[in-house]
Amino acid sequence: MNKPTKRRIETETVHMGNHIDPHTGAVVPPIVMSTTFAREADGSFPSGYVYTRSDNPNRHALEESLANLEGGARALAFSSGQAATNAVFQMLKSGDHVVIANEAYFGTPKLVREIFSHLGIIASYVDMSNLAAVKAAMTTQTKIVWIETPSNPLLTISDIQAISEIAHQYGALVVADNTWASPLVQRPLAHGADIVMHSTTKYISGHTDVLGGALIFARNDDVTARAQMVQTLGGAVPSPFDCWLMMRGIRTLALRVRQQVASAQRVAEFLADHPAIERVNYPGLDSHAGHAIAARQMTNGFGGMLSFHVQGGADTAMAVAARLQLFTRATSLGGIESLIEHRASIEGPTSATPQNLLRVSIGIEHVDDLIDDLRQAIHG
Repeated sequence: MNKPTKRRIETETVHMGNHIDPHTGAVVPPIVMSTTFAREADGSFPSGYVYTRSDNPNRHALEESLANLEGGARALAFSSGQAATNAVFQMLKSGDHVVIANEAYFGTPKLVREIFSHLGIIASYVDMSNLAAVKAAMTTQTKIVWIETPSNPLLTISDIQAISEIAHQYGALVVADNTWASPLVQRPLAHGADIVMHSTTKYISGHTDVLGGALIFARNDDVTARAQMVQTLGGAVPSPFDCWLMMRGIRTLALRVRQQVASAQRVAEFLADHPAIERVNYPGLDSHAGHAIAARQMTNGFGGMLSFHVQGGADTAMAVAARLQLFTRATSLGGIESLIEHRASIEGPTSATPQNLLRVSIGIEHVDDLIDDLRQAIHG
């Protein structure tokens, strides 16, 4: 008998978590909205489901698909990316130490400072592109090393494998926020990370219409079991409809991301050659400090996100954004529509983000139209 051919990711994303409904023949699995499930007379649960906070057919399909996408042993879905991040730190105890990228989604360090520091969690914030700084921050109490690569919003690249080797010497777990890259571009578990976090709101959903998050684990072990306990007892789980929408997004993930990555490369190259642009942050550019590392661990292009610094200050940057016609001025990323944002004004007065920086999420519009829009907006 011939061995089955390994299916490519474009095929996998269409079919993972999908099945023909045995009752109706529907080619799209139904949404199971029931919060509770019937028991047999002997007290057993023949379906395997008890109550939708602990599990649900739509969530089960989503979690299996997310694990497959990242090459993990198990995945847990949450009601938002922040809920997933929160679950990681909820697994810790007072006195535990965490090392966090000093350039990350601003909600991550804010969560630790505003909530978990009051519960006795100790945090160090370091430049993750500096391996010596990472090693210097490690202690015998370090339990988590939090990586975000590419970083938000400067797209700094961290070496996942090298950081994982350092962390594991101290018995710490490496958690990688892979939201910006998506599993189509980068799979941190393959480079030594222990847990991957996603805001599934972004690329995985891809349509800017559903909130969600996920943790994917390299191993199905005691850490995974504790995270599942946090998920179930904490109750921050997605609804069946949210899970169904996420699965809809996964079916077009490969096509969307391929287009976004190709367009982002073109846009970055255009901006890099423009005299009114001070700097472009995109790891696909040879001039990017982390280009070589990114080329090694981002195996299908360099992502659909970039940022650039306009010559001038905040007013100049805001004026460029205001003149754009195709790009929507909005927070978030990973959707089919292109977005632009003056990041510092969103992060607030304590933001370290340069005032002349604009963060861009490339959608699936024709790239020449996006470049034309940027050209007219920059020229004013």
